Amino acid sequence: MIIKCPYCGPRDVIEFIYQGDATRTRPEPASDDRAAWNAYVYDRTNPSGSHSEYWLHSGGCRQHLLVTRDVSTHAISSVVFARDAAVSAKSGELA
Repeated sequence: MIIKCPYCGPRDVIEFIYQGDATRTRPEPASDDRAAWNAYVYDRTNPSGSHSEYWLHSGGCRQHLLVTRDVSTHAISSVVFARDAAVSAKSGELA
């Protein structure tokens, strides 16, 4: 699988580390809701089709990336810096 890093260009997947599902919402750090933390840590879905994931380019620029890929075919439709996606999401919430 080839991931097109926005900074380094196309690289083999061996340079990257999967960081997890980008669609999950983490509970507030100070929350003592055990059910919410249990669901966040242990409950996983098994998606089919297009899915957002976090990846770390550990063998290159060391940037965290938001990768949208089809989990059935491994076809990657977009790769952006995770920080840019977070800023866009925040500005969208404020609008």
